[in-house]
Amino acid sequence: MSDGLPYRLIATDLDGTLLRDDGTISPRTRAALVAATEAGAAHIVVTGRAVPWTRHILDDLGYEGLAVCGQGAQVYDAGQHRLLTSVTLDRKIAGVALAKIEAEVGPLYIAASRDGLDGDVLVGPGYAVTGTLPSTPFTDVSDLWAAPLNKIYIQHPRLSSDELAEAAQGAAGGFVTVVMAGEGIVELLPLGLSKATGLSLAARRLGLKAADTIAFGDMPNDIPMFGWAAHGVAMGNAHEDLRAVADEVTASNDEDGIAVVLERLLDERA
Repeated sequence: MSDGLPYRLIATDLDGTLLRDDGTISPRTRAALVAATEAGAAHIVVTGRAVPWTRHILDDLGYEGLAVCGQGAQVYDAGQHRLLTSVTLDRKIAGVALAKIEAEVGPLYIAASRDGLDGDVLVGPGYAVTGTLPSTPFTDVSDLWAAPLNKIYIQHPRLSSDELAEAAQGAAGGFVTVVMAGEGIVELLPLGLSKATGLSLAARRLGLKAADTIAFGDMPNDIPMFGWAAHGVAMGNAHEDLRAVADEVTASNDEDGIAVVLERLLDERA
């Protein structure tokens, strides 16, 4: 244990957790993380976003530690702007999985994240990208399979994200990992991959273990991370599936939920 905290590793999701809804980190949360790291804890960002959609945020934050990106597919050294590990999705298996899902629910809107530090996110007709994230449109489906991928995103014209994730899991769960990472964000990943996979790799590089870890999140894709960590904290705005497996529920991302917990832990140790 550190002198200041019962946990030596703080793992935080990004969207809906560390970031407020306006995309910023509050001064209070920044201060709490600084105090925690000064007390001897390490902080790792663990996000569903691949590196190209994460890097600019980490740079803006002045974050120089390790980040787990792409739902665990990538371990990224933010200080050195270097990709340390990367897992790709088998494109033939992904094609089979998509066909099975479409056979069940009808045509899907599709996007895909290409591997690498500068991998494009390819977006097909009808797919709605969240916010203003950079993406490259495609119309020829062969473009989708032209280079290595980390993941495929799917949307459906009628089904909610929860409904689509459940249908995709039923149709293709033996071929890919299906995660719901937010409204409008259902992803197909390499089978067995999760945030816990990437977090365990990153923790090992720091000489830390699951027993050292407190994790913060808000969506069902954070469930494996909570299963791995010693203590899982769901944000007040969290999906009910994550709240159900959390060790505690804190305030929302807009109400400094991470800071509320870290300040309490620091006070208890003091």
